[in-house]
Amino acid sequence: MMHGFIPESRYYAYKTWHEIRDLPDKANVPLILPIGSIEQHGPHLPVAVDSALTLGVIGEALNRLPASNPAICLPPVYYGKSNEHDGFPGTITISANTLTTLLMEIGEQAYISGFRKLVLVNGHGGQPEILRIVARDLHVKHPDFHTWHLFVWDVPHQIDALLSEKEAAIGIHAGDAETSLMMKLLPNTVHMDRAVASWPAERRPDQLTYFIGKLTKAWTTRDISSNGTVGDPTVATLAKGREILDQLASGWVRVFDEIHQWPIDSQHGR
Repeated sequence: MMHGFIPESRYYAYKTWHEIRDLPDKANVPLILPIGSIEQHGPHLPVAVDSALTLGVIGEALNRLPASNPAICLPPVYYGKSNEHDGFPGTITISANTLTTLLMEIGEQAYISGFRKLVLVNGHGGQPEILRIVARDLHVKHPDFHTWHLFVWDVPHQIDALLSEKEAAIGIHAGDAETSLMMKLLPNTVHMDRAVASWPAERRPDQLTYFIGKLTKAWTTRDISSNGTVGDPTVATLAKGREILDQLASGWVRVFDEIHQWPIDSQHGR
Protein backbone atom coordinates (compact mmCIF):
# COMPACT_ATOMS: atom_id res chain seq x y z
CA MET A 1 0.00 0.00 0.00
CA MET A 2 1.42 3.35 -1.02
CA HIS A 3 0.23 5.30 2.00
CA GLY A 4 2.12 3.21 4.55
CA PHE A 5 1.86 4.93 7.95
CA ILE A 6 -0.24 7.78 6.54
CA PRO A 7 -4.04 7.46 6.94
CA GLU A 8 -5.64 6.61 3.59
CA SER A 9 -8.14 9.45 3.86
CA ARG A 10 -5.32 11.98 4.23
CA TYR A 11 -3.06 10.65 1.47
CA TYR A 12 -2.87 13.12 -1.42
CA ALA A 13 -2.02 10.56 -4.09
CA TYR A 14 -5.24 8.59 -3.51
CA LYS A 15 -7.43 11.57 -4.41
CA THR A 16 -8.74 12.28 -7.90
CA TRP A 17 -7.99 15.60 -9.55
CA HIS A 18 -11.64 16.55 -9.10
CA GLU A 19 -11.36 15.90 -5.36
CA ILE A 20 -8.21 18.01 -5.14
CA ARG A 21 -9.77 20.78 -7.24
CA ASP A 22 -12.88 20.85 -5.05
CA LEU A 23 -11.28 20.68 -1.60
CA PRO A 24 -13.23 23.06 0.68
CA ASP A 25 -11.25 26.11 1.83
CA LYS A 26 -8.16 24.76 0.07
CA ALA A 27 -6.06 27.78 0.99
CA ASN A 28 -6.24 26.73 4.64
CA VAL A 29 -5.49 23.05 4.09
CA PRO A 30 -2.06 22.16 5.55
CA LEU A 31 -0.29 20.29 2.75
CA ILE A 32 2.45 18.16 4.30
CA LEU A 33 5.55 16.98 2.46
CA PRO A 34 7.68 14.47 4.42
CA ILE A 35 11.35 14.47 3.39
CA GLY A 36 13.74 11.78 4.53
CA SER A 37 16.85 10.05 3.25
CA ILE A 38 18.24 6.66 2.33
CA GLU A 39 21.50 6.35 4.24
CA GLN A 40 23.43 4.00 6.45
CA HIS A 41 22.34 3.82 10.09
CA GLY A 42 24.96 1.61 11.64
CA PRO A 43 25.10 -2.19 11.42
CA HIS A 44 21.77 -2.71 13.23
CA LEU A 45 19.27 -0.41 11.47
CA PRO A 46 18.01 -0.19 7.86
CA VAL A 47 18.98 2.59 5.48
CA ALA A 48 15.37 3.84 5.51
CA VAL A 49 15.46 5.13 9.10
CA ASP A 50 15.06 8.87 8.49
CA SER A 51 12.27 8.34 5.99
CA ALA A 52 10.54 5.68 8.10
CA LEU A 53 10.65 7.68 11.34
CA THR A 54 9.32 10.81 9.65
CA LEU A 55 6.42 8.94 8.04
CA GLY A 56 5.68 6.98 11.21
CA VAL A 57 5.52 10.06 13.40
CA ILE A 58 3.55 12.16 10.90
CA GLY A 59 1.19 9.26 10.25
CA GLU A 60 0.47 8.83 13.95
CA ALA A 61 -0.14 12.56 14.32
CA LEU A 62 -2.54 12.57 11.36
CA ASN A 63 -4.41 9.62 12.86
CA ARG A 64 -4.94 11.69 16.01
CA LEU A 65 -5.85 14.89 14.20
CA PRO A 66 -9.55 15.84 14.48
CA ALA A 67 -11.64 15.81 11.32
CA SER A 68 -11.98 19.59 11.62
CA ASN A 69 -8.34 19.86 10.49
CA PRO A 70 -8.22 18.94 6.78
CA ALA A 71 -4.43 18.37 6.59
CA ILE A 72 -3.33 16.01 3.82
CA CYS A 73 0.03 14.41 3.13
CA LEU A 74 1.89 14.34 -0.16
CA PRO A 75 3.85 11.24 -1.19
CA PRO A 76 7.22 11.46 0.60
CA VAL A 77 10.59 12.37 -0.82
CA TYR A 78 12.64 9.35 0.25
CA TYR A 79 16.02 10.52 -1.03
CA GLY A 80 18.00 13.33 0.56
CA LYS A 81 21.39 14.99 0.67
CA SER A 82 23.35 12.42 2.66
CA ASN A 83 26.87 12.70 1.31
CA GLU A 84 28.26 12.90 4.84
CA HIS A 85 27.61 9.15 4.88
CA ASP A 86 29.62 8.43 1.74
CA GLY A 87 31.93 5.49 2.24
CA PHE A 88 29.25 3.31 3.84
CA PRO A 89 27.54 0.96 1.38
CA GLY A 90 23.79 1.50 1.17
CA THR A 91 23.74 5.27 1.25
CA ILE A 92 22.05 6.82 -1.80
CA THR A 93 22.50 10.57 -1.78
CA ILE A 94 21.36 13.32 -4.09
CA SER A 95 23.03 16.71 -4.36
CA ALA A 96 21.90 19.88 -2.62
CA ASN A 97 21.06 21.35 -6.02
CA THR A 98 18.93 18.35 -6.98
CA LEU A 99 17.01 18.38 -3.70
CA THR A 100 16.50 22.13 -3.90
CA THR A 101 15.19 21.92 -7.45
CA LEU A 102 12.90 19.01 -6.62
CA LEU A 103 11.36 20.72 -3.59
CA MET A 104 10.99 24.04 -5.38
CA GLU A 105 9.14 22.38 -8.26
CA ILE A 106 6.87 20.37 -5.93
CA GLY A 107 6.09 23.56 -4.03
CA GLU A 108 5.38 25.46 -7.23
CA GLN A 109 2.94 22.79 -8.38
CA ALA A 110 1.20 22.82 -4.98
CA TYR A 111 0.74 26.58 -5.37
CA ILE A 112 -0.64 26.21 -8.90
CA SER A 113 -3.11 23.64 -7.55
CA GLY A 114 -4.45 26.23 -5.12
CA PHE A 115 -2.75 25.31 -1.85
CA ARG A 116 -1.43 28.17 0.27
CA LYS A 117 0.06 26.29 3.23
CA LEU A 118 3.00 23.95 2.56
CA VAL A 119 4.66 22.14 5.45
CA LEU A 120 8.11 20.67 4.73
CA VAL A 121 8.76 18.04 7.41
CA ASN A 122 12.39 16.95 7.40
CA GLY A 123 13.68 13.77 9.02
CA HIS A 124 17.38 13.97 8.10
CA GLY A 125 19.85 16.12 10.01
CA GLY A 126 22.05 16.74 6.98
CA GLN A 127 19.64 18.93 5.03
CA PRO A 128 17.68 21.46 7.16
CA GLU A 129 19.52 24.35 5.49
CA ILE A 130 18.16 23.26 2.12
CA LEU A 131 14.58 23.19 3.37
CA ARG A 132 15.03 26.60 4.95
CA ILE A 133 16.16 28.08 1.63
CA VAL A 134 13.35 26.39 -0.31
CA ALA A 135 10.65 27.55 2.10
CA ARG A 136 11.97 31.11 2.04
CA ASP A 137 12.31 31.23 -1.75
CA LEU A 138 8.79 29.90 -2.32
CA HIS A 139 7.38 32.52 0.05
CA VAL A 140 9.41 35.30 -1.58
CA LYS A 141 8.18 34.25 -5.02
CA HIS A 142 4.56 33.95 -3.82
CA PRO A 143 3.94 36.19 -0.77
CA ASP A 144 0.55 34.54 -0.19
CA PHE A 145 2.18 31.09 -0.05
CA HIS A 146 2.86 30.22 3.60
CA THR A 147 5.68 27.72 3.91
CA TRP A 148 7.16 25.98 6.94
CA HIS A 149 10.53 24.19 7.22
CA LEU A 150 10.32 21.88 10.24
CA PHE A 151 12.34 19.00 11.71
CA VAL A 152 10.50 15.90 12.88
CA TRP A 153 12.27 15.87 16.28
CA ASP A 154 11.79 19.58 17.07
CA VAL A 155 8.19 19.62 18.31
CA PRO A 156 7.64 19.98 22.09
CA HIS A 157 8.64 16.83 23.98
CA GLN A 158 10.51 15.48 27.02
CA ILE A 159 12.38 12.70 25.23
CA ASP A 160 15.73 13.67 26.76
CA ALA A 161 14.39 12.41 30.10
CA LEU A 162 14.34 8.90 28.62
CA LEU A 163 17.99 9.05 27.53
CA SER A 164 21.37 9.26 29.23
CA GLU A 165 22.90 12.71 29.50
CA LYS A 166 25.55 11.80 26.92
CA GLU A 167 23.00 10.34 24.51
CA ALA A 168 20.79 13.40 24.76
CA ALA A 169 23.76 15.66 24.03
CA ILE A 170 25.58 13.88 21.20
CA GLY A 171 23.72 10.66 20.32
CA ILE A 172 22.82 11.99 16.89
CA HIS A 173 22.71 8.93 14.63
CA ALA A 174 21.35 5.40 15.06
CA GLY A 175 21.57 5.69 18.83
CA ASP A 176 19.09 5.02 21.62
CA ALA A 177 16.22 7.27 20.45
CA GLU A 178 16.19 6.28 16.78
CA THR A 179 16.66 2.59 17.57
CA SER A 180 13.88 2.61 20.19
CA LEU A 181 11.50 4.33 17.80
CA MET A 182 12.32 1.87 15.01
CA MET A 183 11.54 -0.98 17.43
CA LYS A 184 8.03 0.45 17.63
CA LEU A 185 7.53 1.31 13.96
CA LEU A 186 9.42 -1.38 12.02
CA PRO A 187 10.59 -3.99 14.54
CA ASN A 188 11.53 -6.60 11.95
CA THR A 189 14.21 -4.28 10.54
CA VAL A 190 16.04 -3.81 13.86
CA HIS A 191 18.95 -6.16 14.59
CA MET A 192 19.88 -5.64 18.23
CA ASP A 193 22.42 -8.46 18.11
CA ARG A 194 24.49 -6.20 15.81
CA ALA A 195 24.10 -2.99 17.83
CA VAL A 196 27.34 -1.41 19.07
CA ALA A 197 27.85 1.94 20.77
CA SER A 198 30.15 4.43 19.04
CA TRP A 199 31.02 7.99 20.05
CA PRO A 200 33.04 10.87 18.57
CA ALA A 201 36.19 12.05 20.29
CA GLU A 202 35.48 13.78 23.60
CA ARG A 203 35.19 17.54 23.54
CA ARG A 204 37.88 19.29 25.58
CA PRO A 205 36.59 21.57 28.36
CA ASP A 206 38.16 24.64 26.69
CA GLN A 207 37.17 23.66 23.13
CA LEU A 208 34.88 26.13 21.38
CA THR A 209 34.22 24.38 18.07
CA TYR A 210 33.04 20.80 17.79
CA PHE A 211 31.12 18.42 15.54
CA ILE A 212 27.84 19.20 17.34
CA GLY A 213 26.56 22.45 18.82
CA LYS A 214 26.43 26.12 17.85
CA LEU A 215 30.04 26.46 16.69
CA THR A 216 30.49 23.45 14.45
CA LYS A 217 33.13 22.01 12.18
CA ALA A 218 32.15 20.27 8.96
CA TRP A 219 32.41 16.50 9.31
CA THR A 220 31.64 13.21 7.64
CA THR A 221 30.46 10.17 9.52
CA ARG A 222 33.82 8.53 8.89
CA ASP A 223 35.42 11.37 10.91
CA ILE A 224 33.45 10.55 14.04
CA SER A 225 32.43 6.88 13.81
CA SER A 226 33.97 3.67 12.56
CA ASN A 227 30.69 1.77 12.15
CA GLY A 228 28.20 4.52 11.23
CA THR A 229 26.61 4.81 14.66
CA VAL A 230 26.92 7.93 16.81
CA GLY A 231 25.37 7.03 20.15
CA ASP A 232 24.49 3.92 22.13
CA PRO A 233 21.78 1.76 20.55
CA THR A 234 22.40 -1.14 22.94
CA VAL A 235 20.15 0.41 25.59
CA ALA A 236 17.18 0.97 23.23
CA THR A 237 13.83 -0.53 24.24
CA LEU A 238 10.37 -0.90 22.78
CA ALA A 239 8.91 0.89 25.82
CA LYS A 240 11.02 3.95 25.05
CA GLY A 241 10.00 3.72 21.41
CA ARG A 242 6.31 3.80 22.33
CA GLU A 243 6.84 6.82 24.57
CA ILE A 244 8.91 8.67 21.95
CA LEU A 245 6.25 8.10 19.29
CA ASP A 246 3.51 9.28 21.63
CA GLN A 247 5.37 12.47 22.57
CA LEU A 248 6.35 13.37 19.02
CA ALA A 249 2.89 12.67 17.60
CA SER A 250 1.29 14.79 20.33
CA GLY A 251 3.64 17.64 19.47
CA TRP A 252 2.84 17.39 15.77
CA VAL A 253 -0.90 17.50 16.43
CA ARG A 254 -0.31 20.87 18.10
CA VAL A 255 1.81 22.08 15.19
CA PHE A 256 -0.70 21.02 12.53
CA ASP A 257 -3.50 22.67 14.47
CA GLU A 258 -1.55 25.94 14.63
CA ILE A 259 -0.77 25.81 10.92
CA HIS A 260 -4.42 25.18 10.09
CA GLN A 261 -5.38 28.24 12.14
CA TRP A 262 -2.62 30.46 10.70
CA PRO A 263 -4.24 33.44 8.94
CA ILE A 264 -3.48 33.25 5.23
CA ASP A 265 -3.73 37.00 4.81
CA SER A 266 -0.92 37.53 7.32
CA GLN A 267 2.50 38.35 5.88
CA HIS A 268 4.14 38.52 9.29
CA GLY A 269 4.38 35.97 12.07
CA ARG A 270 2.59 36.83 15.29
